[in-house]
Amino acid sequence: MTSLSLYTKLETLPSELKEEAKKFIENLVEKNRKKKGDNLQKPTPKFGGLKGKIHLSDDFDEPLDDFKEYI
Repeated sequence: MTSLSLYTKLETLPSELKEEAKKFIENLVEKNRKKKGDNLQKPTPKFGGLKGKIHLSDDFDEPLDDFKEYI
């Protein structure tokens, strides 16, 4: 159902039923917001989830050029 057809049907209702439809839609919006809020929990990290995504250079343990003179 498109928004236009929904709007057209809503416009044909009497004013007291429009108010009831408004309350129903507000209830659906609130229900949807609560449902999405439950999914905002922090995901649990899985072992090995970053495998292949972190790379160290071969000279990682070598001193930096700036600090070689101090060592």
